[in-house]
Amino acid sequence: MSMTDVLAAADISKAVGAFEATDSFNHKKFFELCGLKSKSTDDVKKVFHILDQDRSGYIEEDELKMVLKGFTPNGRALSDKETKILLAAGDKDGDGKIGVDEFAALVAEC
Repeated sequence: MSMTDVLAAADISKAVGAFEATDSFNHKKFFELCGLKSKSTDDVKKVFHILDQDRSGYIEEDELKMVLKGFTPNGRALSDKETKILLAAGDKDGDGKIGVDEFAALVAEC
């Protein structure tokens, strides 16, 4: 499954393009721009599984750093600061990673 099976390619491009500058990433605005905010919980979970590259059941810090590349190959890597902010926003149980339910909650709260 690819990201374009869940989200429109044009929306992904627009969202990734809006955050080309380093330290400009805002996950709330990103999830809204790419159309993920308006998707069903099932679709949000599909996106989670695409981003969970190692299939561990979690999105760890190294996968978060590459979150934009998970949406499109020409996305940039997040800075360390952006990655830490995103992890802090999504990691509700403090285990240093984001599980599927945490990810769904992160998208829903946007």
